[in-house]
Amino acid sequence: MSILILGLIAILYYESVKTQMLSSHRLAMQLESETYVPKLKQWLENGHNLKTFPTDLAYTTALYGYSKDFLVGNLYQNHTDFRENIALHKGYIHLIIALSPYGLGEYYLVFETRDDELWRHQVLKDVLSFGSLLLVILGIIGFFLSRMFLRPMNEAIALLDNFIKDTTHELNTPVSAILTNIEALQEGELPLSAAKKLKRIEIASRTISTLYDDLTYLILNHDLAVKDTALDLSHLLNERLEYFRHRIEQKKITLTLSINPDIILIIDSTKATRLIDNLLSNAIKYNKMEGHIAINLIHGNLCIEDNGIGIPSEMIDRVFERYTRADKSVGGFGIGLNIVAMIAREYDLKITIESEERIGTKICVGWE
Repeated sequence: MSILILGLIAILYYESVKTQMLSSHRLAMQLESETYVPKLKQWLENGHNLKTFPTDLAYTTALYGYSKDFLVGNLYQNHTDFRENIALHKGYIHLIIALSPYGLGEYYLVFETRDDELWRHQVLKDVLSFGSLLLVILGIIGFFLSRMFLRPMNEAIALLDNFIKDTTHELNTPVSAILTNIEALQEGELPLSAAKKLKRIEIASRTISTLYDDLTYLILNHDLAVKDTALDLSHLLNERLEYFRHRIEQKKITLTLSINPDIILIIDSTKATRLIDNLLSNAIKYNKMEGHIAINLIHGNLCIEDNGIGIPSEMIDRVFERYTRADKSVGGFGIGLNIVAMIAREYDLKITIESEERIGTKICVGWE
């Protein structure tokens, strides 16, 4: 039994490291594709001469047709399996990108890079180094470990994380296009009925845009360049209130504002925006029609209070956990307050929360 468990752990560890390696390559390739796809679009529009097929400095590329047949490219290893969007095959990593969302027809773009196999060598070294020790330990506690093993939950979390990563990549382009066209339409004269419909579209689009910003931060926060500056929170808070103005008006929420001017905090502007946006978004989302939100900003403290649905007492200690939602009838991934908690820990901010069901919620963020 100990040998079987050790073998299972080795397999799971191998697959976990492989998945992490592929996820890292996928993110890098997707970011590179944002600059390559426009070149490919220009090439297709200019007659797609095979001799002038655009090359990428970082990866070898190829273009496949609707029936997955090879059209043009310079891959070292021909790709034939399109069931997964990223795969490791015969020493090469391939990322498959469907071009239909970019308006380029039923084509598939394949990015290729060679697998350096350093991760595999590290796995082998780790297995040999710790295998003997684990064999002895598992011989003693193997029975108990098998009952406590959390493989199903880990797989579910990994599946959800991968889904969010893929969804996030696909959100940016259409949302940006929607918001740009809405702004262009609002500059002209529109009938009242059309203006109201356009306003609802803008509210929905900005909701998606906020979700996109949260997902991007959650996935890339370790890779983002942090620049802490003396940030004027008073100005930022008023700016974000204007951003959420339509959502506030849609629910007919009244605001009570007590925002002292020139409140300064040393923090990265992107992280401060994510913190404020998530607190405001929750106060609006979980509020009732014709509800009320009170915002108080003084030196060393920001409080946002609503009279919405509130949080059950047994859930208050868990609301900052990722994927936890106090009320599942309201949409969302359950990541907003988790991001708030992450930023608070990074900057030693103190969060306090008071809530009562059907009475409302008050969240305060304090600093020295």
